[in-house]
Amino acid sequence: QHYFIQSNLRFTIMLSHKVLSRLPSALGLRCMSSELYKTHNLINGEFVESSTNEWIDLLNPATNELVTRVPKSTPEEMEAAVQSAKAAFKDWAGTSVLTRQGIMFKFQHLIKENMAELSKNITLEQGKTLVDAEGDVIRGLQIVEHACSVTSLQMGETMPGVTKDMDTYSVRAPLGVCAGITPFNFPAMIPLWMFPLANVCGNTYVLKPSERDPGAAMMLARLAIEAGLPKGVLNIIHGTHDAVNFICDSPAIRAISFVGSDQAGEHIYQRGSKNGKRVQCNMAAKNHGVVLPDANKENTLNQLCGAAFGAAGQRCMALSVAVMVGEARNWIPELVERAEKLKVTAGDQPGADLGPVISPQSKARIERLIQSGIDEGADVVLDGRNISVPGYEKGNFVGPTIMNKVKPNMECYKEEIFGPVLNIVEAETMDEAIGIINDNPYGNGCAVFTNNGAAARKFTNEVDVGQIGVNVPIPVPLPMFSFTGSRGSFRGDCNFYGKAGLNFYSQWKTVTTLWKEEDAHSATAEVAMPRMQ
Repeated sequence: QHYFIQSNLRFTIMLSHKVLSRLPSALGLRCMSSELYKTHNLINGEFVESSTNEWIDLLNPATNELVTRVPKSTPEEMEAAVQSAKAAFKDWAGTSVLTRQGIMFKFQHLIKENMAELSKNITLEQGKTLVDAEGDVIRGLQIVEHACSVTSLQMGETMPGVTKDMDTYSVRAPLGVCAGITPFNFPAMIPLWMFPLANVCGNTYVLKPSERDPGAAMMLARLAIEAGLPKGVLNIIHGTHDAVNFICDSPAIRAISFVGSDQAGEHIYQRGSKNGKRVQCNMAAKNHGVVLPDANKENTLNQLCGAAFGAAGQRCMALSVAVMVGEARNWIPELVERAEKLKVTAGDQPGADLGPVISPQSKARIERLIQSGIDEGADVVLDGRNISVPGYEKGNFVGPTIMNKVKPNMECYKEEIFGPVLNIVEAETMDEAIGIINDNPYGNGCAVFTNNGAAARKFTNEVDVGQIGVNVPIPVPLPMFSFTGSRGSFRGDCNFYGKAGLNFYSQWKTVTTLWKEEDAHSATAEVAMPRMQ
């Protein structure tokens, strides 16, 4: 007997490291004892326990206490999920666009109703603060709301009378079974970048959320089913390398969306493309914030702190490099003062500014890269290593860290640190700063801080980066646009969400018709090449 919650997921997750109010069904969990739940697969509309012998312990990053166990779905379970999606496709693709739109309207309403519960789960499993977790959900919700515009977004094109008695029209048709592979840093937003747009376009979906924090994805799936999504339209499997390779190799899967690391993204893009699939991959980044001396100092320093250290630096759009141009280098002591005031503690605690990083391994990697910078000559003006958080001594905490006099040839600059570490690079001119950015292989995002419109215009025209902010530190576009990371930060032809996302999850089908009045009386076949006159 599986226990599923009724109606609107009215349950509470207590975020104390001692207590978790256990109503597991919304997360696709099954009670194994008074202390432990196992995460389920979602196959053909049912949350089912895996028969695997391989499980991954999911630990609360603030305490490293066990929250749940996530299965490595078996090959049979993964195949069942794909076959469920394949079987559901014909009926779902034939469902009216108004019906699909109506389900999305209900889905966005249910997300709003359950915002607090989703946020609490994200904080429990991923570690980010409750305020940041709510932002995670809200930015994903905006994609769902945009998907509700499908009746306009999916319109085709038509031209009557392209020649005598002949008409041509094009329609957007769904692809079939699509799949998504999501990272740990945005447990709600990234899944919501993927399956709602795919589903509203008429596709069915197989989602593999991060094994480090799948709870939010499971909750969202439950809400989507409650909103009216039919069986098989959305399926969820779990795992690591084998699950990824299965998605890349499955003949039934037509398109793959991925957000995550360089190594995984390159592998998925190459393997999926080789197997004839559409693939879009958002990968690593090294985002620069260029500070000109004429910038508003107070606003700029606050923006740098928030963009570098928010979410413990675990954002693909985190500002991890500040390029201080000319006299702006004199602001560094004040930047350090602001960073020192940030409160580091468990994400559910009042006043928390940043929580833990995702795992002990991630913490160790961040600290190793900080030390590599020191060894190569960087000056650590604020060291967040060895921080102690009262009551959470076993947590994966790294405090805000600022490294000055960093050079582009240092490992700490070349690697995406993915932690609360801000590298400071000095430049004499804006041209030199632009050169530093363009020499970096990544092109996800960057920002310039200035009060000079001409300087801002020059910067946006000359910098080779996909997303640029002018006095905006994290320029992630709203869903009417697309997430347009470029160069080493992206692989594929169509970016995520917006018009590009719609193009990714649909294909053009063009129909040309000929209806001649005289055909009813014609007695001979026409064999000459049509002249289209």
